Amino acid sequence: MAAIDGGEDTALMEPLLIGATSHHRGSLIDLALELAARAAGFRRSLPEGVRNALADLVRAMNCYYSNLIEGHDTHPVDIERALRNDYSSDARKRDLQLEAKAHITVQQWIDGGGLRGRAVSASGLCEIHRRFAERLPDDLLWIEAPDTGHRLPVVPGDLRDRDVRVGQHVAVSPGAIARFLARFEQAYSGLGKTDAILAAAAAHHRLLWIHPFLDGNGRVARLMSHAMLLETLDTGGIWSVARGLARNAATYKNHLARCDLPRRNDLDGRGALSEEALADFTAFFLKTCIDQVEFMEGLVQPDRLRTRILMWAEEETRLGHLPSNVGQILEAVLYRGELPRGEVAGVLGATARHGRRIVATLSDCGVLVAESPRAPLRLAFPAALAPRWMPGLFPESPR
Repeated sequence: MAAIDGGEDTALMEPLLIGATSHHRGSLIDLALELAARAAGFRRSLPEGVRNALADLVRAMNCYYSNLIEGHDTHPVDIERALRNDYSSDARKRDLQLEAKAHITVQQWIDGGGLRGRAVSASGLCEIHRRFAERLPDDLLWIEAPDTGHRLPVVPGDLRDRDVRVGQHVAVSPGAIARFLARFEQAYSGLGKTDAILAAAAAHHRLLWIHPFLDGNGRVARLMSHAMLLETLDTGGIWSVARGLARNAATYKNHLARCDLPRRNDLDGRGALSEEALADFTAFFLKTCIDQVEFMEGLVQPDRLRTRILMWAEEETRLGHLPSNVGQILEAVLYRGELPRGEVAGVLGATARHGRRIVATLSDCGVLVAESPRAPLRLAFPAALAPRWMPGLFPESPR
C-alpha cells in the first residue's frame, strides 16, 4: 500500500535556519566562530598518531553516550569486547553489544568520508539508517505500536509507512516525508561555513521533527550532526557532542520539545515554528560542543596526559605486570605520534630482541597498535584504561 500523504506544506517546519535579520543571529555567530577556532586549535595541537588513537576511543565514547540517551547502557569496555567478537552470554547484553558495534561501524564509515557531501540528503540519511539497522539483532528490529500494542518491524533504510506521535508532536504523514526531506536537503546544503555550523543544530531538530523512520531517528540525527561537524570543522573525530547531550539529557530533550512548538507571536520570527526556541536550542547545542572541545583539550594536555600514562606504567611495573623501561617507549610514542619499530632498541638502549619483547608486552595490553607487523607503532587508548588515562571520559565499568 502506498503511504498516505496528508498534503502538508513544507512551510510547516520553517524556519529551517536562523535568518539574517533575526536578533538572535549575532550571538549565535559568535558561538559558531568560537567553536570553529577552538576545534581547529585542538586538532592542530595533537600529533597525528595521538589524534588517530583518540578518534578510536571517542568513537566508542560517542556510541556509548548516544545509546545512553536512548536508555541503552553498554559500557565502552563491553563495546571494545564486541569489536573483538567477545560477547556476553546474557542475550540482552549481547544484543546491546551488537547494537553498539553497529553504531561504531557506521561512525567509522562516516569518519572515513563515506557520507561526505551527503549528510543532509535523503539518500545519505537512509544509508545511515540502513547501515545501522541491518547490523542489529532481530530483537532490536521491532517496536510496539502505542495505539494497538502490535509489534511492527523496522526495515533498515526504509522511510516509515504509518503515522506517529512523539510526545505531543504529531509527525508529518508518511506520504509527505519525501517532500519534507527534499526541502530539508535544499535548506541545509551548500551553506557557508558559519551557517553550516549553525545548521548542525537546526537540522538536528528538524530531522527529528520530520521523524522519517519508524525507529532509530535519534541515532540517525546524532550521526548526521557528527558528520556535519566533521565536514564543516574538520574535527578529526576527536571530540563528541553526544557526551554533552547525554550528560544534559533532560535539558536536551526539553529543548527539542520546545522546538516543536508553534510561533508564539509576531516577535517570534516569521515561520510556523518558534524561532526563539530554535535559537535557544542552537545556542545550547553550540555551547555543548565548545564545552566538549574544552573537556577533551584538558584531558589530553600533553604534560598531564604524559604524567598519567607514565604513572600507570610505573605502577604496573611495580606490580610486576610490565618490564621496567616501558615508560621510555610510551613517552617516545607520545612525543612523536608514532615510532618506527627499528628505533625501539635505540630508545631503550637495549638489544633488538629485548625491544621486541617490550613491544609485544605493550601490544598485549592494548596500548600500542600498528597497521601491520612492519608498520610504525602508535598509541592506543583502551577503554579499560580510560579511568586512569582519561578520567571523566565515561563512568568506570562495573566489572
